[in-house]
Amino acid sequence: MGFRACLVLAALGPLAMAWVQHGEGWRTGVGASLWLAVAVSAGLHALLAMRVGAAQKLVPLLAPYLAMLALLALVWEQAPARPLRLVGLPVWLQIHIAVALVAYGLLTVAAVAGLGVALQERALRRKRPTRFSRGLPAISEGESLQTRLLIGVEILLGLTLLTGMAANHLSGAAWFGFDHKSVLSLSAFAMIGALLLMHARFGLSGRRAARFGLAAYLLLTLAYPGVKFVTDVLLAGAR
Repeated sequence: MGFRACLVLAALGPLAMAWVQHGEGWRTGVGASLWLAVAVSAGLHALLAMRVGAAQKLVPLLAPYLAMLALLALVWEQAPARPLRLVGLPVWLQIHIAVALVAYGLLTVAAVAGLGVALQERALRRKRPTRFSRGLPAISEGESLQTRLLIGVEILLGLTLLTGMAANHLSGAAWFGFDHKSVLSLSAFAMIGALLLMHARFGLSGRRAARFGLAAYLLLTLAYPGVKFVTDVLLAGAR
């Protein structure tokens, strides 16, 4: 009971910050985006940890990473931001944003699960398990959790791409915009699909599968917070 309460409190903190950031309208700055990513990732992990034991054991890896993202959000929260009103946005665009956020949050947890598998394999190969590695999910548990999460991410990413194309079409633009965000998102979708196919047909697992998952997470991070960091921080600072 105490552990679950801690999980809920850990998720409520970033959620409150995200609410403050977006309370008066949808902010597109890098700091606000990072707070939202932390809040969604922490909230989804808390829900998963309530039901899946392997997800509970990811806390030693996930918590420091999300804390680092929160620190970066504090550092960059004063970067220029363009407020938007969600109420006035087309419904396809609202769905697109919501689905994309959930997909990114699930992929965050999946990538951390893959990292846990890689660390467990490394400890077993060296025959030097540590106190830290013993607290992580077993390899089979981590692989199962990562695979199930990636299936969900693949479905949600597919919906994200479809709703994005629908929003473009309804606004009179081309179905698929060949910008950095769209291309990187499509690349992440293709990489996760390739990983799931190789896992099903050839039994790809362990550190090799973890690398694919981490690479897909990197692509999606570059597509969303990464592009915002370049446009709102680097390019704005160069002006």
